[in-house]
Amino acid sequence: MAPFEALYGKSCRYPICWGEVAPMKGVLRFEKKGKLSPRFVGSFEILERIGPVAYRLALPSSLSAVHDVFHVSMLRKYVANPSHIVDYEPLQINENLSYGEQLVEILAREVKLLRNRGVALVKVQWRNHKVEEATWEREDDMRAHYPKLFED
Repeated sequence: MAPFEALYGKSCRYPICWGEVAPMKGVLRFEKKGKLSPRFVGSFEILERIGPVAYRLALPSSLSAVHDVFHVSMLRKYVANPSHIVDYEPLQINENLSYGEQLVEILAREVKLLRNRGVALVKVQWRNHKVEEATWEREDDMRAHYPKLFED
């Protein structure tokens, strides 16, 4: 049995990976690995400058396993952008930790043919959601729950 296989419980097909084992041990990855991994994680407050090229950051408790001092090459300056600000209305959460969606507007109407029957659908804009997140719902269900929107 090869030393790699004895140590890690799996066989190493290429001798190249024998040298890669030691540097990768103890490396903490953020979220996904590979091409889809984020280049930078979050925006954090700089607490202090440790040296000419090192800074201590205020990291959240979810990153408690990460050392809080970073080299300047690993940091990027945050450029303020108004599109990064998210406006939201606080949700009314029920005792069972659920919340009720509220219909704001009907954006479109359509009749879908399913076999020999037509089903009337309406595209609904919900409160606390963008227009892109509007959903198609059955018109008769929406009439039952929101009769005032269909009075015209």
